Amino acid sequence: MQAHAQDLRVEVSHLPDADAFVHQFVRDWRACPLDDPTRALLEFADLLTAGGHHATREQLDRLRQAGWDDTAIHDAVQVISFFNYINRVADALGVEPESFIPRWGG
Repeated sequence: MQAHAQDLRVEVSHLPDADAFVHQFVRDWRACPLDDPTRALLEFADLLTAGGHHATREQLDRLRQAGWDDTAIHDAVQVISFFNYINRVADALGVEPESFIPRWGG
């Protein structure tokens, strides 16, 4: 999570208080000021992370209503699923986070 937060920090470096945004995002992304397409995608990512078998046509329609087309949805599912997979592999093998990455969300 910390490495992903560090990547997010780079992506939002244009914000006036980028560090505060990343700390808030790590603590509770739902409380962050996000546009509707981003919020819809994050809600869907949460759903897939908790268990993709819960995804419904309604959730896909929500993404479409937020502006995501089927190709973007497909790509997002691939990326979300890959990160879920690789994080589970790292957890199962006891991979420790890098010590040089700053702690976010504290």
